Amino acid sequence: MKVDQKGHTITIKETQADFTAFLMKVTHQYKSYEEHNLIIDLLPNKEVTIEDIKLLKPLSKQHKKAKKSFIIVADGIDFNAVSTKLTVVPTLLEANDIIGMEEIERDLGF
Repeated sequence: MKVDQKGHTITIKETQADFTAFLMKVTHQYKSYEEHNLIIDLLPNKEVTIEDIKLLKPLSKQHKKAKKSFIIVADGIDFNAVSTKLTVVPTLLEANDIIGMEEIERDLGF
């Protein structure tokens, strides 16, 4: 797991192909990330499935309740099959763009 912070955003990149271990680490260390916007970068793991991504829903819900962005970056999945409660995009650029838009919305009171 690689953690990179830029401003108010933390990108957590999965570096092994073990999604379960990655999810446990992120969940265990969540307190240190909760004050930032989060990008969960699953691009290195080509084996990630929609079922794996669904396991991030409780973290996403908790993070969004705290008025912070929670974006998952994954490739090679059917984006139409992902829950609308999760924000999943195919690139890091899109993830950063969405965080920018969500921050503007929060500043405007939406």
